[in-house]
Amino acid sequence: MRLPDSLRVRPQAAPVRQQTQEKLRQAILEGRFLPGQRLIERELCELTGVSRTSVREALRQLEAEGLVKILPNKGPVVAEISAEDAKHIYQVRAALEGLAGRLFALNASAQEVEQLAEAVERLAAAYETGDIKQMLQAKSEFYHILLEGSGNPLVRSLLQSLHDRVNFLRITSLSVPGRPKASLAEVRRILDAIRARDPERAWQACVEHVHNAEAEAVRELAARAGVHPGPWQQGSSNGEPLT
Repeated sequence: MRLPDSLRVRPQAAPVRQQTQEKLRQAILEGRFLPGQRLIERELCELTGVSRTSVREALRQLEAEGLVKILPNKGPVVAEISAEDAKHIYQVRAALEGLAGRLFALNASAQEVEQLAEAVERLAAAYETGDIKQMLQAKSEFYHILLEGSGNPLVRSLLQSLHDRVNFLRITSLSVPGRPKASLAEVRRILDAIRARDPERAWQACVEHVHNAEAEAVRELAARAGVHPGPWQQGSSNGEPLT
């Protein structure tokens, strides 16, 4: 598989270590490296064009984020999220996002509500394209506004710590036929509750949205267990530079 030129680490931009983390993170989240696949440092150096030190630092950060595991006698591999792992992540996500929705309905300014509405329309446009990158970006923008407007920095921080694993699962749930359309309808219900300044309805809409995503993702993960590649794992690195 040929990898896009945009993944090449460019020394003149952000610090090389930061770029390397982002490029490897992106490659994992987009399925260019498969869950369970070994990440060989020498090959990653060739793909990214950076030093082994930069690659090792990036892998340590991705390990802390839960995207990579470093195994004894094997080295770094792409983390696999089991159906059970997914349930645990979604439990935490439901509690925190429900609270964020409630707080947003109570605390957000009229301008923040309008920003959220605009984010929903961008999300609708992204879902219409069917492009997973655009979907993930638009969904991240929606949640960024929701969390900022909640007024609780701890809720924001805790959810951001799950961001990459949530995106990993989001790719899974959105791959299910019909899920993007259902997801958009659920997000619109969140927005309707917030516009009505109804904190309990906003909480309920957020929790239902997470539970519905969980049901699809867990079903998919259970079905795919031990099978590679799956719909979220289309292709892997073939030695082309991460450019």
